[in-house]
Amino acid sequence: MHSDGIEVIRRVLISPSFLVGAIVTLCFVVIATVTLFWTPQSWIDIDIANKLARPSLAHPFGTDHFGRDVLSMLMKGSHNSIVVALVAVGIGVGLGVPLGLVAASRRGWIDEIVMRAADFTFAFPALLSAVMITALAGPGAVNSIIAIGIFNVPVFARLTRGAALVVLTQDYIAAARLAGRREIRIAIEHLLPNIASVLIVQMTIQFALAILAEAGLSYLGLGTQPPNPSWGKMLNEAQTMIYIAPHLVIFPGVTIAIAVLGLNLLGDGLRDALDPRLRRAR
Repeated sequence: MHSDGIEVIRRVLISPSFLVGAIVTLCFVVIATVTLFWTPQSWIDIDIANKLARPSLAHPFGTDHFGRDVLSMLMKGSHNSIVVALVAVGIGVGLGVPLGLVAASRRGWIDEIVMRAADFTFAFPALLSAVMITALAGPGAVNSIIAIGIFNVPVFARLTRGAALVVLTQDYIAAARLAGRREIRIAIEHLLPNIASVLIVQMTIQFALAILAEAGLSYLGLGTQPPNPSWGKMLNEAQTMIYIAPHLVIFPGVTIAIAVLGLNLLGDGLRDALDPRLRRAR
């Protein structure tokens, strides 16, 4: 392995932020995977006789107003949140990165169109844009994915363009052009590998924001629809019972906070490892 690669891995492994963030994120991924075939209790069966039960051995996180197990609902909700965030960020990367590369490579009117479109999108707050789109297209997980994904496109387009413009000033890019290589080949062979670290860090940040956006949309009734549980929907349903059954608010809220914190720590650790100049500047 190249010495630079070994040094990056060493910095990653000794970064407390990365280790904590990676452990937290991995736990949520494992939980989301496990819910595909197992949860401690049924997250969909109604048991009115046990509604609003306090945390116990049978129900570690208690039950909701329908008698459903809160722990099982949180586990299932992690699966829905991760899927929505993953696909939404994938849309942003899949569309935004090519647009940013084209804008940086071609410049001129193409660059102007892409950047003005990005500016127009940024003129509207992310959650407000998502609310508008889901309100027009209808509530649901699919429309939430589209709404969040659309906002991610200009984020990755602008980031890719800015990072690519720096790389394009390097001498080896001029040498590649003199050798007769086409712009698309230069973008794939030289630009993408050199800006990959920046994109990876941004992906972790956008993943955390996507989870928050999905929770916000579900809280407003525009995201994941019943009977599928969602962290935001659980908070919405619990807000009128906060004094009667505070566990219905505490556990979903803490879960969202831990998931977002883990992803932010992961991104912070990756940024320090991939660009040690930022760490020295602190």
